[in-house]
Amino acid sequence: MKALKRSHTSSSSNSSSPSSSSSSSSWIHLRSVLFVVANSSPASCSSSLDRGRLKSPWSRRKRKHVLLPKQWRGLFTPDGRLRDGGVKFLKKVRSGGVDPSIRAEVWPFLLNVYDLKSSKEERDITRTRNRKQYEKFRMQCRRLMRQFDEGFSSRRYSGQLIQDTYSPSSEEVESARESLSSGEGGPDSGCLDNSSSKLLEGVDSSRRVTNADTSALNTDSSDTDSSEDVEAIDASFSLETGDDDPDTPPKENLSPSRTEVQSALRTDENFATWQRIIRLDAVRANPEWIPYSPSQAIVSEARARRSAEAVGLKDYDHLEPCRIFHAARLVAVLEAYAIYDPEIGYCQGMSDLLSPIITVITEDHEAFWCFVSFMRKARHNFRLDEVGIRRQLNIVSKIIKSKDSHLYRHLEKLQAEDCFFVYRMVVVLFRRELTFEQTICLWEVMWADQAAIRAGVGKSAWSRIRQRAPPTEDLLLYAIAASVLQKRKLIIERYNSMDEILRECNSMAGHLDVWKLLDDAHHLVVTLNEKIETSFR
Repeated sequence: MKALKRSHTSSSSNSSSPSSSSSSSSWIHLRSVLFVVANSSPASCSSSLDRGRLKSPWSRRKRKHVLLPKQWRGLFTPDGRLRDGGVKFLKKVRSGGVDPSIRAEVWPFLLNVYDLKSSKEERDITRTRNRKQYEKFRMQCRRLMRQFDEGFSSRRYSGQLIQDTYSPSSEEVESARESLSSGEGGPDSGCLDNSSSKLLEGVDSSRRVTNADTSALNTDSSDTDSSEDVEAIDASFSLETGDDDPDTPPKENLSPSRTEVQSALRTDENFATWQRIIRLDAVRANPEWIPYSPSQAIVSEARARRSAEAVGLKDYDHLEPCRIFHAARLVAVLEAYAIYDPEIGYCQGMSDLLSPIITVITEDHEAFWCFVSFMRKARHNFRLDEVGIRRQLNIVSKIIKSKDSHLYRHLEKLQAEDCFFVYRMVVVLFRRELTFEQTICLWEVMWADQAAIRAGVGKSAWSRIRQRAPPTEDLLLYAIAASVLQKRKLIIERYNSMDEILRECNSMAGHLDVWKLLDDAHHLVVTLNEKIETSFR
């Protein structure tokens, strides 16, 4: 790939306004090029990290005990409600995470699939309703798949797959980020400059149906969906969407109108593209989940192949049965999500977020709704306008600036103060930098923080105690900043280019201690949270 110049000047012929097609291509590659890694699984957690870490009074410099099955059972009243509105439950998870044997029961509470104040009877009703709605989404997927098999899909995917060994240079990152920071393209335009189109070339043609796409297709009259299918989609959008969450998109953004949904679903070629890329990513999914799901690891070949055939999965003969089964589940849930949220559809990286969920939760319909709840915040990472990504990178930058002015000045000298070198960490929530188990531990603590804020626990007296970090929506960003601060000496003394910092961030995979990382992150929350939040009001 041709190196891209770090320049804002207009003297180059490449600085002219790009066409819409190159803009679409450029957007696709940016998000993948900054978080692509080698196929090898991360190594186990390193215990030889530098001494002298920031110490968090909140965690008392060590991981507390996980929430155990006996403790979990004891948190419920006779009618199946969590005692004290779930406050003790959330405090326990924030301290040490969840025992693996009860994760499938606990995660729906952390992810707001079940209200913390719900009774067992209410949860049973929710579970039944959610199962039916998921089945309707899958029925819509099967209907579209039959259409494609009968010849309704007229265009083959011709994008170039990203090579797992590729790592972007600092010049490529700089060129792309300059085009984004210019702010010339609105949320519907999807326009980046021509240099970015080279950086973003060809990876993820599975981009969602944008507002511009749907408005342009409103006059299409082919293959209208059945009333049952549309009813299923409308029902899904009526679920609770966390209105109290300041980072949750407004309902009008998260829940497209009936006309928009019908128009999106008529765009069969878009869904066909999503399907193809979902299948490619599913077959290539990392097998590191296998030790964490014994029941799925021993699935029979016959069952695995039946699951693959049910979702139209192909080219899997080189995989062992458990990986075929896992890939088929990824396809089923991700296709359903593309129907549920056509604005996002499917993007590279979403399979990384789903894989731990279907590993822990064995029922597809339950895994789907957990993923939907997870994506209510994470979907910002996959929006075309990239406002959510820029906001998060800005927060990381402000945390580093507030905590370590010396390091920040060094980043300024390297023109890296916008922290684009942590882009991958933001997009896939540390999924590539941590081992499978570490990722789950970090997410559980992060989800507990978010659940505490939804439940109003963050405003209570216990969270204001000086010795404890208050819950925050941005714990992930504090953890990302902490990971950079842990490397401050190396960055200041040895690194003299953006490219070197980028390589250092990519090399963190498997070498982070998640509990020390959380320890440092909570210390940053204790000392900086109020200042950071105030700066964004």
